[in-house]
Amino acid sequence: MSGVVVPLNKKDDSEGRKPGVEPLMALVANDMEKVNRVILSKCGSDVQMIPEVARHLIDSGGKRLRPMLTLAAARMSGYEGEHHVTLAASVEFMHTATLLHDDVVDESDLRRGKLSARKLWGNEASVLVGDFLLGQAFRMMVDAGSMKALEVLSTAATVIAEGEVMQLATAKNLDTTQDEYMQVVHGKTAALFAAATEVGPILAGSNKGAVSAFRSYGTNLGLAFQLIDDALDYGGSSKTLGKNAGDDFREGKVTLPVLLCYRRGSESQRNFWREAIERGETDNSRLEEAIRLMHEHDALTDTIERARHYCNLASDALAIFDDSPHKRALNEVLEFILLRAH
Repeated sequence: MSGVVVPLNKKDDSEGRKPGVEPLMALVANDMEKVNRVILSKCGSDVQMIPEVARHLIDSGGKRLRPMLTLAAARMSGYEGEHHVTLAASVEFMHTATLLHDDVVDESDLRRGKLSARKLWGNEASVLVGDFLLGQAFRMMVDAGSMKALEVLSTAATVIAEGEVMQLATAKNLDTTQDEYMQVVHGKTAALFAAATEVGPILAGSNKGAVSAFRSYGTNLGLAFQLIDDALDYGGSSKTLGKNAGDDFREGKVTLPVLLCYRRGSESQRNFWREAIERGETDNSRLEEAIRLMHEHDALTDTIERARHYCNLASDALAIFDDSPHKRALNEVLEFILLRAH
């Protein structure tokens, strides 16, 4: 990815307000009410466990950033219809389905600070309800009546699955390259952000340049979002993460901070990472040592700087558009993502 990098303004405003998603939420509030109604209606099923499991995760306090991006991109592109609401709901269902599946694969006990669905209902129910939500997502895509939007979102679903399988291949593998890891991030995280922002201008009939700009914004936002999560696993709190800090370490996940630390360490330090990641020796004392090594080798700092680079590219992608409240809100989302790391 290349482009002219426009540095983000990292300062608070004159009233001391820190960047957040509130401006975006305010701009799409009316549309999000409609999205929420669609989500609730599409969670319904005569099979009692399906709405129970789905509502557990959907009501668990996520910001619903991805559907908000769909709504904002559509309105910023001049769309005046209602199909963006349907697509935003399908985007959220796709995201929720991947979370249900991820928690099974990762054997996670927490999701957004609450017990995960797999912990409450079991792995089988989590996988099958995730499949139900994916099916509902595709039905809504068809209802929106845009073959191009359907193509974009269905392709994203395939790429997401590929990213998850690639992550299995890199798990506990310290020979993974940075390029290979970024491919995983592109698949499992950035692809849905990209599709979420791309389908809005598609509905609006925007030109190829505008559609491409929104896709670039979403892709780079997604890359930054995941890298900040990677860093927070070694320096954040369970409240910030919505999961236990150190979960990636305990699960043997090879993330960018781990790769940087492993490559930069001495032979004895690399042996520490082999014992932890490859052999599963990940008690609390070893987590503390992992965090110490992260700081010694600037692995967290450099991961955050990489995320800042992608945020700059995302901001640059929006430079072709005139100033507007939606554009300012989308740029503030980027600042908010980076602020999570501080």
